[in-house]
Amino acid sequence: MNQKIVPHLWFDKEVKEAVQFYISVFPESKIISTTTLHNTPSGDTQIVSFKVWDYEFMAISAGPLFKFNPSTSFFVNFDPSFIKDAGEKIDEVWSKLSKGGKVLMPLDKYPFSKRYGWIQDKYGVSWQLILTDPEGEDRPIIIPSLLFVGEVYGKAKEAMEFYLSVFKNSKKGSVVYYGKGQEPDKEGAVMFADFKLLDSWFVVMDSAREHKFSFNEAISFIVYCEDQKEVDYYWEKLSAVPEAEQCGWLKDKYGVSWQIVPVAMNKMMEKGTKAQVDRVTQAFLPMKKLVIADLEKAYKGRAG
Repeated sequence: MNQKIVPHLWFDKEVKEAVQFYISVFPESKIISTTTLHNTPSGDTQIVSFKVWDYEFMAISAGPLFKFNPSTSFFVNFDPSFIKDAGEKIDEVWSKLSKGGKVLMPLDKYPFSKRYGWIQDKYGVSWQLILTDPEGEDRPIIIPSLLFVGEVYGKAKEAMEFYLSVFKNSKKGSVVYYGKGQEPDKEGAVMFADFKLLDSWFVVMDSAREHKFSFNEAISFIVYCEDQKEVDYYWEKLSAVPEAEQCGWLKDKYGVSWQIVPVAMNKMMEKGTKAQVDRVTQAFLPMKKLVIADLEKAYKGRAG
């Protein structure tokens, strides 16, 4: 598995419809796999893995528990050195995402880009489309972005430093701060910063404007781990809200949700028979942190 951190999108019932929509919106996109989990607290749930360009997502239909909001969005970099006719493509994608969606910042010229817009699509997922400067440093086409508002306003830089300290193969990119006279944002808060964790890029931003949303479980980040030692490491470093620990999910001290998942479990779910998948599902549902040895026992049909 090349991508070690994969965004996870939580839908109510419409995961198949939503993924088909994204495949139709973004060029060079495809479904990787589809799995059904039976007898979960949300009933039978569908999981779909898909790629937008070369970037992998996972999505699930698991009931109306969480709603998407702009605290987590996805930058889409239309770089002319990567994407042919990038200027036309950005307009095409914007047009498709606009249908039934909500414009947060119009597609227009801004001081930081000749062409940029922020939109919430008809399912509630937020996208920031930007025509990037081919002379700048290379960035991937898709980058998740975390917006620090409300109680965590002003903590974007602290969060970035924290994530850089936790994750391996990490690297700081560019950082732009707010200056004087940019109220309501305070001088020294982060206007934009990007950084790399396990070869995946992220963006963080602070915003002091009034926002009636915060991070939630609608979008989480799966961290794929090679062994139990790695599972234990990320669990200990990231988990800060004990009541949020469930089925490999946790919340960090900023409210961002992560799923710490062994690669071995992913293989079981993708390659197992229905009976094996059902046994693994029933084994992991009561767990907080995932235990590979117990999952393997369930997969093989051995009692714990």
